Amino acid sequence: MSTPSNRRTLVLASGSPRRRELLRLLGFEFERVVGTIDETPQPDELPDAYTLRVSLEKAYDSVEMVINGAVILTADTTVADGNTILGKPENDAHAEAMLKQLRNRTHQVYTAITLLDTADNRVEQILAITQVTMRDYSDTEIAHYIASGDPKDKAGSYAIQNGNFRPVTRIKGCYANVMGLPLCHLVVCLRRFGVEPHTDIPAGCQRVNQIECPVYEDVLGMQ
Repeated sequence: MSTPSNRRTLVLASGSPRRRELLRLLGFEFERVVGTIDETPQPDELPDAYTLRVSLEKAYDSVEMVINGAVILTADTTVADGNTILGKPENDAHAEAMLKQLRNRTHQVYTAITLLDTADNRVEQILAITQVTMRDYSDTEIAHYIASGDPKDKAGSYAIQNGNFRPVTRIKGCYANVMGLPLCHLVVCLRRFGVEPHTDIPAGCQRVNQIECPVYEDVLGMQ
């Protein structure tokens, strides 16, 4: 990770292979650590506040695992049905219940990105929100998808990019956000540190995910 005056170590604090793959599109070298925190929502905590808090706690949890002066990147993704937070499924029955709850309806996906500079404890955060409409998949399709094992580590029990299940029929907002790392929002956050990506992020994201993104110009215009 290069800044105008020196070269810094960027550390992705996440075990998600999807986030690792998306981050590579920025053209940065980075290291990776994986921590563990309690992600239980607090009483009456709303999805946006919850997501920002957990992302921040992930960053501070990783400080002792990285060299001093590194910049830690964390992200937390929350699937919400209104103000109801839907986490990762506890078991197959829980996954089935969530997929049925979301079926043929629109819900929200939040991802909070946190950058923590361990040199001076500076923190920058940004929140992405995408409206996601699910298709009217059948009970049989749900059963086959759960049997594949894909829902096990997914918030809301689904992956938008799954080519067999294809659960989503329409989105309003950032596609990569639903995958767990909204890249253009990350670029905005990095710019606050004076850092620019080494590649054309909108082009790379659209190419890899085989989408046409109508929102990247608006996102990159954020302060």
